[in-house]
Amino acid sequence: MIAIYTLTSSLHDEQSVAKISDAFLSGIFPKGKYSYRGDDYTDFGSTGSLDVIYVRTGGAEGIFKRLLPEMLAKGVTRYYLLTSGKSNSLAASLEILSYLQQQGLKGEVLHGTPEYLKKRLQLLEKLVMARRKLHGTRIGVVGQPSDWLIASHADATAISEKLGARLVEIPMEELLQEIAKAPQDPAPKDPMADAVRAAYPGATQIYHALEVLVKRYELGAFTLRCFDLLTAVGNTGCLALAKFNAAGIPASCEGDVPALLSMMIAQALTGKTGFQANPARIDAESGKMLFAHCTVPFNMVRSYKWDTHFESGIGVGIHGELPQGKVTVFKVSGKLDRIFVAEGELQYNQYEDNLCRTQVALQLKPEDARYFLTHPIGNHHIILPGHHKALLEALL
Repeated sequence: MIAIYTLTSSLHDEQSVAKISDAFLSGIFPKGKYSYRGDDYTDFGSTGSLDVIYVRTGGAEGIFKRLLPEMLAKGVTRYYLLTSGKSNSLAASLEILSYLQQQGLKGEVLHGTPEYLKKRLQLLEKLVMARRKLHGTRIGVVGQPSDWLIASHADATAISEKLGARLVEIPMEELLQEIAKAPQDPAPKDPMADAVRAAYPGATQIYHALEVLVKRYELGAFTLRCFDLLTAVGNTGCLALAKFNAAGIPASCEGDVPALLSMMIAQALTGKTGFQANPARIDAESGKMLFAHCTVPFNMVRSYKWDTHFESGIGVGIHGELPQGKVTVFKVSGKLDRIFVAEGELQYNQYEDNLCRTQVALQLKPEDARYFLTHPIGNHHIILPGHHKALLEALL
């Protein structure tokens, strides 16, 4: 619930200001959708899904200046100033925002029609809740990024400063030790090739070993240098990652931290699981693209078949069928200083032996498709169901 705190100059008549306030707030919020805290700032920054300072009148700038040290002591770094535009409230809000920026702090004046304010407040509420969800997350890096991901490393300092999350490095040897001790699950009765059926118990062993590491290190997400498993244990992490992602724990392939950050941000903002995939074909003129990968979250597909891992021809891969319809393609850089978001349509699923097992054809705008050929953020990108461009761009 959004918490509304007020700033009111004593020079203004409270009765008339209250009348304006009631009419203003009732035009923005449905009944019961906000908590009116008045001028009591004791719990500011700790209770609401979004804390908003309603500047009711002009002349409130000095009051805010006196309150600011108290709010800073609580760790508040962003300030949202709501104004009705009456009683010189907008002028006061502009002065306050300018003061905040002089102090190196972030803020925004919320001013406009009731319809605009409703949409903006809903968006800001989602952003604040996403930041809170990401803050404090421990991100496991099991092994280092794969050798071919020469442009897909991450900046631990930027991740800490911008998301409040922390990278936790875990040696591949530790995972291999846990795999050796982990139980195996029998293959289901689903149709699958003999080679896949033989590999299935070992693939579940990788999953159970990763479960141990997630619990041991209290991970909220992780990335796995999965190709090392091909030679070390003769199997793949595709099944394990499909299960973790479906369970709400973002997990990326090949030690790709930027791809994992993209999955985490997308899930925190939209509640949707993302499909990590790489472009396989691009038609820059039409905007049609083919994406593929050997693992896909089980909760994203309408059906799936068991297969081998494409490059190696061993282990367990997943050929999933994703629903047709609106999708968003998303990626952030390892420094969180670049972002790509494009909305499009998933037109159809396909299957070719010479590609990773889950293969989806997307229709994007031609200019979005050309981004991949001119200034891509690595090769892996995240595909989400639905259109979420405005929300994803707003966070960063």
